[in-house]
Amino acid sequence: MKDRLRVLFCDHLSIMRGKYLPNSKIADASTRFCRSTFGVHYDKDLLPAPGSMMMEGLPDMELMWRAEEIRDSWDEGTKIVLGDLYDADGAPLEMCPRGALKRAVAAWEAKGLTPKIGIELECFALQLDDAGQIAPYDTPGGVVYGTGPFSDPLRFNDAIWEEADRLGFDLEVITSEYDSPQFEYVLTFSDAVKAVDDIVLFRLMAREIALEHGVLLSFLPKPLAEAGGSGMHINFSFTDQSGKNALASGAKGGPEHMNDLARGCLAGLLHHHKGLAGLIAPTANSYERLQPGSLSGFWKNWGGDHRNVTTRISSEGGAKARLEHRMADASSNPYTATAAVLQAALLGVDNGYELPAMETGDGFETTDATESTATSLAGAIADLQADTALTRAVGQGLCDNHIFMKEQEVEKTRDLQGEALRDFYVYFV
Repeated sequence: MKDRLRVLFCDHLSIMRGKYLPNSKIADASTRFCRSTFGVHYDKDLLPAPGSMMMEGLPDMELMWRAEEIRDSWDEGTKIVLGDLYDADGAPLEMCPRGALKRAVAAWEAKGLTPKIGIELECFALQLDDAGQIAPYDTPGGVVYGTGPFSDPLRFNDAIWEEADRLGFDLEVITSEYDSPQFEYVLTFSDAVKAVDDIVLFRLMAREIALEHGVLLSFLPKPLAEAGGSGMHINFSFTDQSGKNALASGAKGGPEHMNDLARGCLAGLLHHHKGLAGLIAPTANSYERLQPGSLSGFWKNWGGDHRNVTTRISSEGGAKARLEHRMADASSNPYTATAAVLQAALLGVDNGYELPAMETGDGFETTDATESTATSLAGAIADLQADTALTRAVGQGLCDNHIFMKEQEVEKTRDLQGEALRDFYVYFV
């Protein structure tokens, strides 16, 4: 069989949408989809969301890609590519998450700085039991930092690693996380768009390979009520025009060695803390994870090598200096989430926000912080809508569509709890 082409985009719900095209179309650079995909919800309800043009005839939008970005995939005989979305007249589509990240990168590049991104993905492995109910994957000896067959009896992670290596994904870590059967995947730092492209495709590959082993890999923030949560930590730094790490003030890292750029980024992330939640923790299930003392980015605070603050300053300096934002989870679109973190940081640099004092509490029994995210999706979306500086920076069209869809989600999930709430999302996230 000649190679076919799988063309993809990651939509407003972080669902991968695409088409298979025949070999004869691989040389083409575009294909069309219905624009009203941006009005489709998890339950397949089609809604008149801003920008979706559902009530204007459900017209086309165009996905365009570059030939040099076509890759081999884990499906035999299939190439794969991610693209950018445009309206039927050829203008960039406002709701395109990948476009939002490219705008954020361009805004930083206008300052002579290139964003570098490293994303840590956490997830749970689930299976269907004999009654057809979702149950945790049986890992009889699973422990935090566990490796080998006691943590992964079916060895599906070995298959993921093998394919990742073959396809050129720069894997840094696969390990068991705190709550069995929970796993963490980390790719190495790269330029922002490449890093997020890689994490989006890696996440899809991991889920599809796991499924072949009878495992449902869930990136929901809280798929098991009795276990902890899963985050999507966004690590970032910048290189300047000489190629040096612009966040570094020398060979040493940590709060005592921060430079003005790092302080400005921190101030922006704290100033927009509440609004950010609506974009980067965007499901009702997210607020089962975002709780005090849960290492999840609940509090409006920052610190050094401290896992119970929202923004953590690496103790490494020099080329490895970086900030780690710990609020996001992978129910968010990784392009949108990364764009939002970069734009909030930029607003801090541009506007000279005041940086509050560093957190000194342990985060379990004591905390200095008095402000937090909202405790529900409804509250977080209201906070996002009120943060007009952030919504303008990320993209008003994208945010208007997002807010509408999430307000509908509040209604759809209002009476769902526990497993019923999880099951509203679990096959998509």
